[in-house]
Amino acid sequence: MTTHRAPKPAADPSRPVERAVTIGLVLAVLAGLAWIAGMIYTLAEWPL
Repeated sequence: MTTHRAPKPAADPSRPVERAVTIGLVLAVLAGLAWIAGMIYTLAEWPL
């Protein structure tokens, strides 16, 4: 008779893929904030 064992987790406990996704999202948010700041600066300095 065989015993039932719990399946091993697919990812490593440190989860390097999850870390890469988190870093990518943080960089995307920073790029978006920099773009917004650049647009505000451009509009503020635009000659009227």
